[in-house]
Amino acid sequence: MNNTQPAQAQGDDVLYLHRVSYGETDCMGILYYAEYLHIFERARTSFTHARGLSYKEVETRGIYLPVREALCRYRSPARYDDLLTVACRVVKPRRASFTFAYRILDESGAALLAEGWTEHACTDAQAKPVAAPDWFRRAFFPPA
Repeated sequence: MNNTQPAQAQGDDVLYLHRVSYGETDCMGILYYAEYLHIFERARTSFTHARGLSYKEVETRGIYLPVREALCRYRSPARYDDLLTVACRVVKPRRASFTFAYRILDESGAALLAEGWTEHACTDAQAKPVAAPDWFRRAFFPPA
């Protein structure tokens, strides 16, 4: 069963749809807390594709994006078989780092279930910080 849908852009946000699978839930049928970070990862992968790149291509071009810090604030539980909309955008672009912000909404888009962010460094293959190159900035960072 495929529990993901293609991403769509909405302003600076890329929307990623995710159906909660049984294996992602705890014994109460609630989305297990650590799965939210996996959903964040899937949303940022969709963001990258929506911007015309892939993580693989970014790394082939010599840029790596390790997570330096992550936060998830849980607002209301998601449950087995819920269809979630995840809004993902880049905020706080800096010379050699940036932050993805996420909002997980219920199927109707009316209820905020969780929100959070992941901060990423831009590094080379040896994990040394590097400035984000122009091609990366054009694809990932919103115009000022």
